[in-house]
Amino acid sequence: MSPTRSEPGTPAPQTQVPAGPEPAGAPRPRWPRNTRLGGGRLWQALVGGAAVLVLLALCGLGTAALVMERSDNPQGTPTQPTGAAPSPSQSDRHELDSRDSDQAPLTAKEVFPTKKLTVADGQTSYSVLKTQSSGSCAVAATDEVADLLVRLGCNQVVRATLRSPDGAYLLTAGLFNLTDVATAQRVRDRVRELLDERQGRFRGMAAGTDTEALTTAPSRVGWQTRGHYLAYCVVVRADGESVGSGDPKAREILVDLIELHLSKAVLERRATGGSASQPTPDVAERD
Repeated sequence: MSPTRSEPGTPAPQTQVPAGPEPAGAPRPRWPRNTRLGGGRLWQALVGGAAVLVLLALCGLGTAALVMERSDNPQGTPTQPTGAAPSPSQSDRHELDSRDSDQAPLTAKEVFPTKKLTVADGQTSYSVLKTQSSGSCAVAATDEVADLLVRLGCNQVVRATLRSPDGAYLLTAGLFNLTDVATAQRVRDRVRELLDERQGRFRGMAAGTDTEALTTAPSRVGWQTRGHYLAYCVVVRADGESVGSGDPKAREILVDLIELHLSKAVLERRATGGSASQPTPDVAERD
């Protein structure tokens, strides 16, 4: 499903999780080799036909149930039979469900390892102007949004300020470290309401000359949860003008940073490096 809102505030693409492959069909019913002729033939045919209809109905029900189960599976992959040994890739995964199973704190080097951030296509490079890791989540938000993060147990934010490849946009993006999946989802949903009510916002972080727009200009903001983390991104125009609600470049930046970098690169690397659940189906976006 797919990240965004103008700060104060942002709209949100929904990240869709593909359903798993269709389950294989049930085996065809076996028919008796010999059928008696005579007066009982019509009765046998009727009974046999009814049995076929019941069998087909049961097969259809089973298929629907499997598809529904796979659709509910957040990884979008077939569920494994009970008792089956996990595949090597599954056994090596790290659970990001909570800080209990994912205890190592994030570092700025882990989240923003280089001065040039290249996303999935291998061509788009964002300049990383400044990074920050803080044990106070309130430094990255204001008012009720900041209070919400503190109240629900956020104990770390790692963020960076970047410049878009064409130099026309500035952005601050990062990860909030929350206690568990349920708490991260509560923050995700409540932030949407607070931004709508203009009761707080995510802060842009200035990084020296020509980046003041991050603290003063109208912006778009996007956010998404994966495991016990909340990923977010604030986007402004470098010239300080308002970012339009339909600005395709701003939306592309949100997808690059939230979807491709923070979720699919940073958190996936943490997941496969040794404890993770997949991204939740939504990324929020606001004007």
